[in-house]
Amino acid sequence: METPRAMAILVLRFFTMLLCAGTVPLMINNSFELSGGEKTKYSDIKGYRYVLAAAIGGFAYSLIQLPFAIYYACTGNRIIHGRFLGMLDFYVDKVLTFVMASGVGVGYGVSSELKRFVNGFVDNIESSGIDAYEELRTKSQKFFDRGTLATNPLMAGLITMSVLTIITSFHRK
Repeated sequence: METPRAMAILVLRFFTMLLCAGTVPLMINNSFELSGGEKTKYSDIKGYRYVLAAAIGGFAYSLIQLPFAIYYACTGNRIIHGRFLGMLDFYVDKVLTFVMASGVGVGYGVSSELKRFVNGFVDNIESSGIDAYEELRTKSQKFFDRGTLATNPLMAGLITMSVLTIITSFHRK
């Protein structure tokens, strides 16, 4: 005895969990090494660590909520009766949506600004006659592009979570 609302909540929670999980390996595998041996990893940039934390938080919360959503979709009833679970879903969904939104903003912002900063740095060095920094430019551009790529699934997860918050807000008792 499923309702369309219950099925929508289940599907949206599942997709949010998968999309947040998709961000994690993309971000963790983001690194580069210059020919001189200097290595840069995602964890060297605090903004990327925040993106990873937002994705892990979204994944963990969706994973915790998934059994409740499955039960609700199968039976049409909530496991915990009363207003507690509904209010908890409402407020935690809102907070998590804001955390994910800030993670998306940080991921795109850090990638864009640091890419522009490194390009400006290399341009200034090359204008003084030193041509040894082209490797830094190319590898760092790929690094920041992969940072943007890793933020994209989190953005899609944010969209699914936003739709979920609208559904839970609209039907809240």
